[in-house]
Amino acid sequence: MKRQKPVECFNPFEFLSEEILFTILDCLDENPLDKKSFALVCKSFYIAESRHRKTLKPLRSELLTAILNRYPCITHLDLSLCPRITDNTLIVVSALCKFTLHSIDLSRSKFFSHVGLANLVLNCSSLLEIDLSNGTELTDSAAVAIAAAKNLEKLSLARCKSISDSGIGCIAVGCRKLRVINLKWCLGVTDFGVGLLAVKCKDIRSLDLSYVPITNKSLPSILQLQYLEDLVLVGCFGIDDEGIATFSRGCPSVERLNIASCQNVGHVGLSSLTNGARNLRQLILAYGSPVTPALAAALQKLSKLHSIKLDGCMVTCTGLQAIGNCCASLRELSLSKCPGVTDEGLSSLLLKHKQLRKLDITCCRKITHVSIANITTSCTSLISLRMESCSLIPKEAFVSIGECCHLLEELDLTDNKIDDEGLKSISRCSELSSLKIGICLNITDEGLTHVGMSCPKLIELDLYRCAGITDLGIAAIARGCPRLEMINMAYCKDITDSSLISLSKCSRLNTLEIRGCPSISSVGLSTIAMGCRLLTKLDIKKCHNINDVGILPLAHFSQNLRQINLSYCSITDVGLLALASISCLQSINMMHLRGLTANGLAAALLACGGLTKVKLHSSFKPLLSKPLCEHIEARGCVFHWRDKAFQADNSKGWKLQLEDMP
Repeated sequence: MKRQKPVECFNPFEFLSEEILFTILDCLDENPLDKKSFALVCKSFYIAESRHRKTLKPLRSELLTAILNRYPCITHLDLSLCPRITDNTLIVVSALCKFTLHSIDLSRSKFFSHVGLANLVLNCSSLLEIDLSNGTELTDSAAVAIAAAKNLEKLSLARCKSISDSGIGCIAVGCRKLRVINLKWCLGVTDFGVGLLAVKCKDIRSLDLSYVPITNKSLPSILQLQYLEDLVLVGCFGIDDEGIATFSRGCPSVERLNIASCQNVGHVGLSSLTNGARNLRQLILAYGSPVTPALAAALQKLSKLHSIKLDGCMVTCTGLQAIGNCCASLRELSLSKCPGVTDEGLSSLLLKHKQLRKLDITCCRKITHVSIANITTSCTSLISLRMESCSLIPKEAFVSIGECCHLLEELDLTDNKIDDEGLKSISRCSELSSLKIGICLNITDEGLTHVGMSCPKLIELDLYRCAGITDLGIAAIARGCPRLEMINMAYCKDITDSSLISLSKCSRLNTLEIRGCPSISSVGLSTIAMGCRLLTKLDIKKCHNINDVGILPLAHFSQNLRQINLSYCSITDVGLLALASISCLQSINMMHLRGLTANGLAAALLACGGLTKVKLHSSFKPLLSKPLCEHIEARGCVFHWRDKAFQADNSKGWKLQLEDMP
């Protein structure tokens, strides 16, 4: 009998070109699991997916070699989630990404030195961007190493407090192509270092000198940068009106200027902007000098100015009226925490700026329904309205927001008197993606149901301490808002497992805050774990009915979990050890876990290799051996010890407190 030849399986997918496969992969960016599934189809798909990926953000540095071998075409490497990056790690990166790497982010990584940086820069000649923010231990030697990156265009040294003028001078001489540089909180840098940068790096477009101890002497050289568009001088206390007057010599390229918290800059200095910075589009004066008619007059000739942020400034009615008269093309206005904002001043401004797109009046506690009436009649094109804690606005006023501002995408009504009628009206804003109604004590399921029925694009919902919300309202949100990614139901006392069962259908959910919900148990948490595989942040503090039974499925299904708060839960060593199997887990808050022992804690800490932050009661500190703590800290983890007494639930006290609120 003749042996039959084996039948070769015909796989049509193998004949698809790489160009077609790349086009398919371009459409799979929303869910990272989709690309993993794509790679499992066949060998050609696996290879195409590995060559298509250009950006990588690993969680564990010890797996970096295998990952970079798997993805050989990486151009952007983000190591900010890897707390321990050594010189050897950077040597591996420079060897495996020698010809492709354009950008590397080391903004939260430690344990490397100038040796690793020098190797990286030497081998990766195509490197264009380096982020070394928070490198508090980096010195001028690191700056010398960076200076060898001749093609570097973007560099962040924010909070590199040990780098001085000497290091900055080396970078200025070596990195002549720099376009963007961030020196925020570089306390060792002075006028001399900034002057060297301005003289040598002529192509700088963006310069952040926030909290750098510079004086007026720096500004003449900075303003000679003919391509400078974005200048940030937050908290530069050595700069005053005399320094800002330098703008009068001409700086036509500057479009964005941030001089927040520069207490010594007033209308005298700002008047210089009208002559030299005529192309200014955004001006941030937050927490600075009072807003007076003189200051507004200083801005009169800035015809292209479309964004002003005055957060925390003392404003007057006449000052706001003057801004309304002087700035003709405003699109964005921020008056957050400005104590002098009144109906008269705000209304006069709004009447002159009917094309306003973004308005922030957070904590403007003097405004009433009069201001809301002017907002809704004059500013119907608003896409963002923030008005947290505007306590004098009556519930009836919120109805007009929904009737007139249909284009709203972001709405913050935290701590206001809005009720179900107002929420029903606001549900007409079908473009809403972010809605914050925390501490709004007059809303119930009825109002929330209208939001669920009419706002399908909702991504973020904050219901913090909304005492009138139950499972019915949450069910309506889950049914009508399939794009939901974040929901905060903390201290919503009537929420039960039914709400979590409903939300488990929201497959994009990544942030869930349910602290202080006593009726939620392990049953609800298990359902969330199985349905919401993209969960990255979870707060179940004071959910006393959640125990190991709920944690075990969470550990199995929620492999993307990075941050969890377990404080006051009924979790033991078994549950904590299960969580330690999640390779992505980086932050755990576990205060007052009565079922936790020192041995169980030690085992979990050893098993969870990616931890960067652990919050514990100080009573555990003497129970953990010193070598163990040193080992965990050497991996890049920081312990936060708290000597905080156990807090029993006091829901009655909270409700009484709410009743006393105005």
